[in-house]
Amino acid sequence: MASEVIVQPNIFRRLVTFYQDVVAEMKKVTWPDVPQVRQLSIGVIVLSLFIGAVIALMDVLFQAVFVRGLPSLLGG
Repeated sequence: MASEVIVQPNIFRRLVTFYQDVVAEMKKVTWPDVPQVRQLSIGVIVLSLFIGAVIALMDVLFQAVFVRGLPSLLGG
């Protein structure tokens, strides 16, 4: 059984190769333009506010039922 020694390049060479690979991949990306970024950002903010409002409404309803309503039904 022959044992082969695999020699890895030094850390500097690996970093340079990694950087070159990152630059090559970044050239393939289709970047959004400013109006598209603005539109999507507004959509995310509106959706987040809507979900927050739904959670707040559920909190108020559950509080009314379980904290205020249920103890009064049980005679407490």
